Amino acid sequence: MPGETMLPFEVLEHTADVGLRAYGHSLKEAFENSAVGMFSLITDLESIKPTASEEVVIEAEDRESMLVEWLNELLYRFEVEYVVFKRFEIIDWDEEHHMRAIAHGEPLDLGRHQIKTQIKACTYHMLKIEHNEYWSAQVIFDI
Repeated sequence: MPGETMLPFEVLEHTADVGLRAYGHSLKEAFENSAVGMFSLITDLESIKPTASEEVVIEAEDRESMLVEWLNELLYRFEVEYVVFKRFEIIDWDEEHHMRAIAHGEPLDLGRHQIKTQIKACTYHMLKIEHNEYWSAQVIFDI
């Protein structure tokens, strides 16, 4: 990809599920882009006005588990607290076991936020984190 513009994420087609591969110049950026990608599947990101922010703290056994826990925590907040997010910044982490982030978004407003995909959970199926010239994080969502 030298000289090319890197995409932040791409949607992966999968039979009964939907997948996502997020990219970043750092692992942190790939994690942030995975959350952006997930919410782009849920609703149109342009409809979200980031007027509020929430802290998200994740503890995990390894970076793969941290990615799944990160996305599932954000899904939980969407489903239970009715909040949609569009911007994420990881402010403290050790890349393996601990992460603290700020998620920027707003309360869900069905008049403005049309739900495109009902995501039930982020799964461990086909989960992959890789580093070549850049970082990529691949996840499959149960829909």
